[in-house]
Amino acid sequence: MMKKMLLVAALFATWQLQAQTGDDAAQKFAQLITPAALKEKLTILASDEMEGRETAMPGQKKAAAYIESEFKKFGLKPGNGNSYQQYYPVYQDELTGEQFRINGVSYSWDKDYNFSINALQDGQFNYQQIVFACYGIVDEKAGINQYKGLDVAGKLVVVLEGAPKDLMEKINAPNNRFSPFGMYAKVMAARRLGAAGILLVSKEYPREKPVSKMGNMYLKANEGKPFINATISTAMASALLGRTAPLNWNDLAAINPGTYTADVQIAMHKKTNELQSSNVIAILPGTDKKDEYVFLTAHYDHLGKHDGKIYYGADDDGSGTTAVLQMAEAFSAAAKKGYKPHRTIVFMTVSGEEKGLWGSEYYSEHPIFPLDKTSVDLNTDMIGRIDTERKSDDTLNYVYVIGHDKLSSELPIINEAANKKYVGLNLDYKYDDPRDPNRIYYRSDHYNFAKKGVPILFFYDGMLLADYHKPTDTVDKINFDLMSKRAQMIFYTAWEMANRNNMLLRDKPLNMPNAR
Repeated sequence: MMKKMLLVAALFATWQLQAQTGDDAAQKFAQLITPAALKEKLTILASDEMEGRETAMPGQKKAAAYIESEFKKFGLKPGNGNSYQQYYPVYQDELTGEQFRINGVSYSWDKDYNFSINALQDGQFNYQQIVFACYGIVDEKAGINQYKGLDVAGKLVVVLEGAPKDLMEKINAPNNRFSPFGMYAKVMAARRLGAAGILLVSKEYPREKPVSKMGNMYLKANEGKPFINATISTAMASALLGRTAPLNWNDLAAINPGTYTADVQIAMHKKTNELQSSNVIAILPGTDKKDEYVFLTAHYDHLGKHDGKIYYGADDDGSGTTAVLQMAEAFSAAAKKGYKPHRTIVFMTVSGEEKGLWGSEYYSEHPIFPLDKTSVDLNTDMIGRIDTERKSDDTLNYVYVIGHDKLSSELPIINEAANKKYVGLNLDYKYDDPRDPNRIYYRSDHYNFAKKGVPILFFYDGMLLADYHKPTDTVDKINFDLMSKRAQMIFYTAWEMANRNNMLLRDKPLNMPNAR
């Protein structure tokens, strides 16, 4: 009889626990996401010791080790078999030899020219025809095409850097590398027209500081035809255009576009170094729906250390990584008290985001958990600061939400209800507009989930100016009270999505251009 009574009592206690709405439990464990706890973790992540957490560098590996140790401390299980790390290779080219000759005259690295290391192909190349396209600007809106009437296929193109003031005013575009008069746009225009390469004439020769012969890291090698991308001095440009003496800038700009003859010999030799980075992944196994998954993600990498300065990345994205860690601690504490989630919760901090969303791209192409069973990705990238351009009177009570009207009609319903019930932030959809020139939807790791059809929400503070990508993005600038509210709101949203009856519907198209 006693055994029977104990069994009934145990069953009743279990029923009471399960019969609770879960609201009280969610509120109880959300209280672990405090300003003090967030500050403690972020102070470690954005410390001098982490050296800016640049992908594949020692600082990133130290940060990964710290995150793994926190996951272990919380009692979470490793997310990649027996490992908390999902390693992936990254590559870096190193120039080991080069030569640039025009009409038999050799020119010098840093004094007269530099190659874009990532663009170069190993080998020796000879050219006789050079096309001068002035500034190399193509802009349909402004009716400008400086390649008009020029045949550049298979030839080297010489263009001047920048643009004169009158052209810049006519184009009326931001002055950056992606504008029609920026470096990237000029390179892409020459590529589209079939040029063998582009030689961008720069005023900055000889170089005051040596240019590294190490290229930028990359996840995947460039594919397609070889393409030479170099900057050259005005002296080299003059020789390429048949002048026996160097011309000044204004004289070069006055030369007529057209095809010129010169004997050009270019030799480039490189080696490729293989490096390693990783995503750090832990799981809290679910109960009856353990084969379905809710992801909480952030990127823990930043820009590293350059010219003796550490780029701390406290907000970008130390704040998001810290939020994931604190939510992991809260969910783990709840599970230990009997409030286990129905679905498995995956806590994933990725690297390589600053290089081009590499870690999340690698995961999306090598998923550990089925993407068709992944209900949602809640991605957090910068939630610790205040948008310096924000004009509203709610600067201490808002967060930007991206993705709410894409992929699943249930995203805003769940998120808005959780926010309204528990936190009361202003959920601002400003950056969710496909016409947004900042293209925020494409600029963090949720995008690689969305491309695979997984519903996403992305939470962001809008700190585009101020200390963005500067050494001054430091812990002392973080508003931990606001950061705590934002992280709690994401926690409540995740709690509901992990415990509801069904996975999120996938009933809406992405409805955005598939390009970054």
